[in-house]
Amino acid sequence: MKYVTQFIKEEDGIGIVELILILVILIALVLVFKTKIQGVINSAWQSFDKDTKSILK
Repeated sequence: MKYVTQFIKEEDGIGIVELILILVILIALVLVFKTKIQGVINSAWQSFDKDTKSILK
C-alpha cells in the first residue's frame, strides 16, 4: 500500500478523482456488457475444452 500511495503522490498529471472516474466507468461497462462478456468467456472456454479433449485422445 505504501508504494501505491507513493506512486499516486509522485504522478503530477493524474489525480484521485480521475482514477475514481476511470474505475466507475470500467465497472459500469462491465455491468452493461456482463452477458456479452460471459458469452465470450464461455465460448472461449468451450473451445479450449474441446481442443484439449481432442489433443488428449
